[in-house]
Amino acid sequence: MAKKFKKKILSFSVIYEAAPEGGYVAYVPVLPGCHTQGETLEESERNIKEAIQVYLESLFLHKEPIPKETRILQGKVEVQI
Repeated sequence: MAKKFKKKILSFSVIYEAAPEGGYVAYVPVLPGCHTQGETLEESERNIKEAIQVYLESLFLHKEPIPKETRILQGKVEVQI
């Protein structure tokens, strides 16, 4: 009989940046190299979800642990030049 796995829902922080040539780039800080792009934010979100799934499948196949996300803080500072 096949072993059944309990499905989990994982949550990752994603950074979206407007690309100079148009569209958006999305990346996951806790998953190095996990990034994608899209013409719209919605497309970028769909694409990053797929990229995360592929990344996690690769970790599973290589018997590597899923990185634990630490608290992500985003801020803005002003500097005088």
